[in-house]
Amino acid sequence: MSKPKLLIVEDDEGLSSQYRWAFPTCDVLIAGSRPQAMAVLEKERPAAAIVDLGLPPDPDGVSEGFATLEALQRQYPDLKVIIATSHGERMHALRAIAAGAFDFCEKPTDIALLRTIVERALHVHALEEENRRLAEVQGPSPIKRLITNSDAMLKVCRTIERLAATNVTVLLLGESGTGKEALARALHELGPRAKQPYVAINCGAIPENLLESELFGYERGAFTGAVKQTIGKIEAANKGTLFLDEIGDLPHQLQVKLLRFLQEQVIERIGGRTTIPVDVRVVSATNLSLEDQITDGRFRSDLFYRLNSVTVRIPPLRERPGDAVLLARYFLGRFNREFNRNLRGLSEEALSAIAAHHWPGNVRELENRMKRGVVMADGKLIDAADLELAAGTVEADDLDIRAARLRAERDVLQKALARSNGTVAIAAKLLGVSRPTLYALLESHGLASAVETLSDSSPD
Repeated sequence: MSKPKLLIVEDDEGLSSQYRWAFPTCDVLIAGSRPQAMAVLEKERPAAAIVDLGLPPDPDGVSEGFATLEALQRQYPDLKVIIATSHGERMHALRAIAAGAFDFCEKPTDIALLRTIVERALHVHALEEENRRLAEVQGPSPIKRLITNSDAMLKVCRTIERLAATNVTVLLLGESGTGKEALARALHELGPRAKQPYVAINCGAIPENLLESELFGYERGAFTGAVKQTIGKIEAANKGTLFLDEIGDLPHQLQVKLLRFLQEQVIERIGGRTTIPVDVRVVSATNLSLEDQITDGRFRSDLFYRLNSVTVRIPPLRERPGDAVLLARYFLGRFNREFNRNLRGLSEEALSAIAAHHWPGNVRELENRMKRGVVMADGKLIDAADLELAAGTVEADDLDIRAARLRAERDVLQKALARSNGTVAIAAKLLGVSRPTLYALLESHGLASAVETLSDSSPD
């Protein structure tokens, strides 16, 4: 493996040579000024840097050192900068930490202490790089746009994969924001109709008097304003897939027309006299209980049975352990790019709040809160307040000490798996245990399934 790159920004040649000698395990890069440091950064992308505050043209002050710190972080936010200050200038060191420096050391330099600081900086940088890499592959989910490590959700994904190859109608049941649209599109893209049209319509978002024409189309002159022939969503989806979202909101009179289409695979445009054959696979979704609506007379039972040849129930986010933190990290990376921010991650309080929140709006709520957090965060980390979440609290109704220890142990294991994206090697390092010990703990808490779908190929 290549040596990690360490940038030294120091105008004293003798001290620069000492640094080069002190770090034989690093590829040491020397720069004597801010312009030189920026050029090295652009070319080499080091993992860490040691920056002297007293740089020319202000060797007796700190203005150029702080300007260099700001420039380095602006160009490469992941760089771990260690500030070197003269003895007695602790206020400058604290100011540097507040400005985003990783750590500081005082001159004359204690080489052993500096080595420890640099090793820690390189280790943190390596962990962050690994987390980013894992976030980019989006976990073991076989479905594009759906990020999960949850055993329950992975089971749903495998069901979707099997159903995609068939032509059966599928009813997706789940709370608002659980990913029904992503699963519907996966049924289309993973199946034989993938190259044909995919047409989606939200039955609850269109006024009742317009929904019929949206679904079935109309002929010229069928009603006031119908100045030309217009095909509907069903006809537009011919040979492909039609996704009927919020099917529970479909008006009763349109339920009759939709049932006829499902039975006979033909439609008639409004104002038309000719039946039009249409070959469409229908996928529908709702967050309502259609059984209750049938009982109340608001939904036809015969249409219900036509729509749900197979029913897929999607678990809410609160029933998917670890997924909230995994998704939060994904959204952080996405919104960092979208809003040109360079936030480094989530604070411990934010992670705790995300894990504790009930998520009534599921993934959609999490996405919106993370968008707000990325926009509103003042520091380098997103805090719970940026997400408008309260820090999580531990229920204390069970005071049995052994049970409390087991709860705490399980909670720590779940957090480690979430932060490592289910990678055992990284989770073991975070917990300070060996991999065999971690496997035993996961097995005892019934969490082994959270990692068994991953190829655990990370080095120890």
